[in-house]
Amino acid sequence: MERLTEAQQELYEWLAEYIRIHQHSPSIRQMMYAMNLKSPAPIQSRLEHLRTKGYIEWNEGKARTIRVLKNKKQGVPVLGTIAAGGLIEPFTDAVEHVDFMNMSLPAQTYALRVAGDSMIEDLIADGDLVFLRPVPEPEMLKNGTIVAARVDGYGTTLKRFYRNGDRVTLQPANRKYTPIEVSAVSVQVQGSLVAVWRGYN
Repeated sequence: MERLTEAQQELYEWLAEYIRIHQHSPSIRQMMYAMNLKSPAPIQSRLEHLRTKGYIEWNEGKARTIRVLKNKKQGVPVLGTIAAGGLIEPFTDAVEHVDFMNMSLPAQTYALRVAGDSMIEDLIADGDLVFLRPVPEPEMLKNGTIVAARVDGYGTTLKRFYRNGDRVTLQPANRKYTPIEVSAVSVQVQGSLVAVWRGYN
């Protein structure tokens, strides 16, 4: 399927969630309000692009008949593995999708599978899925938040985040492991924890 622009993706995700909850499509006015727009023209343009690209369809001449097509992979993308121990590199493309459509998760939520036991005292174990959301303003992050953090020259790890001036400590939740203490400029917060899921076979 053809890729969506950021504006089209935003409307598509909002539409899919609205229809999932309400079991009918919203009005143009509701979409304008949700997208913070004062004119229907941009909404109509985005809808037409979504239809042309195969993401939605509707019945001509009938109001509120928009349907989200299911040929887009549904669910939360699992982007790879994150270390709860040492540092490893995650994938950026989804390696699988997990259907959690009945869970209320923030937009743009993604998942990583945990490898290691450094967060075991926070009840995050090897093999669990952690759900994360992007952090648009890392400088506003509260100390103690569990994050996926990329450390320059090493990779990405799951730890509790603490900032003190120009230094960052990534704190494990397992006494066997030593905290990672580095300069703040060498740490990129890639997501904050939303939920943990443990599958039982």
